[in-house]
Amino acid sequence: MPSLSGLHFSPDLPYWQDYLPFLQGLAGPELPSCSRLNAMLPAELCSAGGHAIRFVASGELADDNYEQRIHTTGLVSTRPQSWHDLCNALVWLRYPRIKTALNRLHYRAGAGHKSGERGPVRDALTLFDECGVIVISDRPEILQALAERRWRDAFLNAAFDTSVWLSVIGHATLAKYLSPYKAMTANALLLQVDSEFLALPRQLRPGEIDRQVAELAAGGVVLRNPACLSPLPLAGVPGWWPRQAQNDAQFYLDRKVFRPAPAGLKPAPLHRLDWSPAG
Repeated sequence: MPSLSGLHFSPDLPYWQDYLPFLQGLAGPELPSCSRLNAMLPAELCSAGGHAIRFVASGELADDNYEQRIHTTGLVSTRPQSWHDLCNALVWLRYPRIKTALNRLHYRAGAGHKSGERGPVRDALTLFDECGVIVISDRPEILQALAERRWRDAFLNAAFDTSVWLSVIGHATLAKYLSPYKAMTANALLLQVDSEFLALPRQLRPGEIDRQVAELAAGGVVLRNPACLSPLPLAGVPGWWPRQAQNDAQFYLDRKVFRPAPAGLKPAPLHRLDWSPAG
């Protein structure tokens, strides 16, 4: 039986840091039930359709449209003893506004229809929801290097450790970190901030990010199409691949992981977050 108690979610592993408060509260001999997860949700959290968000065992629900159900009933289908679905629940707990905004956009873009048609908005939403990371920096040159896939210029920049903050938001990517591999690649939303934001204590950053990214998504500023997201080889992020030294240019010559930019690449855009201590 899967267990949280048997796993070591160390604060030294940076990809788990934003989820540690929830993981610690859910530890036990089995993966947590829907009732335990629901007890940790914000009491006022509702779908854009006005229904309280609640996790419900998948066997209790009809096999109908996932996103439509969340919008119209608030019920999030959750498979018992599924790490993938637990990681989805963790992201709901950490970034509830973003998840609600993504669901609303899915619904508006046609996820509630039977045609099966997709489109650029739904493709971008799915990429971000499954495999997204948020990358924040006060150094636009680092963000631009990531967007242009100049991996060594970005990851070996001496300011990366102090000027860049990442948070995993894609639940499939989060689940992969239970057994990570070097070629893991995420889809990054690149956000420029002022240095005052990076001075915030780490535990305060997710709440501000949750609010602002949800607003940007709802306003159609971000996630309009897949090109709004930038591929990010996660093993290159300092401290995110502890099995091999990353402080050497040779590490970044592995073309199976750090793929060069294709000819004619149009880099993903950088988006601005406006925040001030008074704001």
